[in-house]
Amino acid sequence: MVRSVFVILLLALASRADEEIKTEDGVLVLNKANFKKAVADNEFILVEFYAPWCGHCKALAPEYAKAAESLESEGSSIKLGKVDATEEPELAEEFSVRGYPTLKFFRSGNPVEYNGGRQAADIVSWLKKKTGPAAKALESVDAAKDFIEGSNVGVVGFFKDQTTDGAKAFLSAASAIDDHPFGITSDDSVFSEYGVEGEKVVLFKKFDDNRVDFEGELAPDALTKFVSSEALPLVVEFNHDTAQKIFGGEIRSHLLLFFSKEAGHFDKYLEGTRNVAKKHKGQVLFVTIDADDDSHQRILEFFGMKKEEVPAMRLIKLEEDMAKYKPESGELSEEIIAQFVQDFVEGKLKQHLLSEELPEDWDKNPVKVLVATNFDAVAFDTNKDVLVEFYAPWCGHCKQLVPIYDELGEKFKDSETVVIAKMDATANELEHTKISSFPTIKLYKKGDNKVRFETTYAWFTYN
Repeated sequence: MVRSVFVILLLALASRADEEIKTEDGVLVLNKANFKKAVADNEFILVEFYAPWCGHCKALAPEYAKAAESLESEGSSIKLGKVDATEEPELAEEFSVRGYPTLKFFRSGNPVEYNGGRQAADIVSWLKKKTGPAAKALESVDAAKDFIEGSNVGVVGFFKDQTTDGAKAFLSAASAIDDHPFGITSDDSVFSEYGVEGEKVVLFKKFDDNRVDFEGELAPDALTKFVSSEALPLVVEFNHDTAQKIFGGEIRSHLLLFFSKEAGHFDKYLEGTRNVAKKHKGQVLFVTIDADDDSHQRILEFFGMKKEEVPAMRLIKLEEDMAKYKPESGELSEEIIAQFVQDFVEGKLKQHLLSEELPEDWDKNPVKVLVATNFDAVAFDTNKDVLVEFYAPWCGHCKQLVPIYDELGEKFKDSETVVIAKMDATANELEHTKISSFPTIKLYKKGDNKVRFETTYAWFTYN
């Protein structure tokens, strides 16, 4: 009898040991065997799907661990987990992981995309917003000070009556913004401490002006735009941590300044750039890009630039029809920057379209070479059907397509009514045609020149 009880006890302990999930730096290590249990046992859990070789994943790891440790030290019930997607392909497929790192937040088992920052403070702030009230109650001066000092950016609503339309608008905006913490107070001593009378929304930050009071009608959209505009520095340095805040923000017109840290450009031009940025706050976002960083070379290529051209600037408007603008002068000064941005705001600039020089032998091979300057003449020839491949030199699928496309060119090389052509879409841009993926293949039909057929690499190779 005793032996049976002992065996049962051992089995129970063994079973419990099997159920325990291993942790690394406070982060749960998840796999197919324990994933469902982890999600079921924790009301709130953030899961990172990563690859060991991924540079962005390696950069995130210490911040992710710091966030987990911070939450644990506070006694929070929120957990952080991670899945090696290269070892757990079924889990990666189940949750539509297409790149690394991908982060999913599970609330009572239901996943949503994580779209916050990559610093520990950003992760913690985002999770607290998702799991707590839209705005934290600040019931004393000490509570307000702790809240303001505890975040790089914090937004406080001052409302004696939290049932007014203004208070409701504030709470609506707070619910919609995940990146920054919101607090709300009705306490007289807090009003007095911060010199507030009546209903007021104030954004506190540890850079630039430190405090900005919202002026205008208290409406959710206006408050959201206010926070989006004021929560970023006047001049933002582009990197992995700021990318989402820059390109996911409300301001869609960006002045990009390409500098070299090694050459001292940041020190030389930053003060003058800030002066110009102040005048266009809310209209144009000023972004610096370190051209010495190898990971930024694609951005230079996108604008048809070489590192030797730095320091330089470009403007981009990220609307549905994206537009790029280039200054006439290659020089850089506060006055030149100011005039360039002012001309853009007043609608005086013409869109800058990239174009390569037309090769002398562009039409000598079965597959004709197009650039921006000869595209319309060839593709819109009313007497011919013209098939055009828009490619990128670095694109793997484009490289795989070369022998197939060349074979097609051979087949139609003697045709009087069919042209097979290609264009490097990274070096040539067309005002009437925007390419968003590579390769893209379009058929321009004779007669009316309308695109009758458009496809991608997968369809083309399969058929």
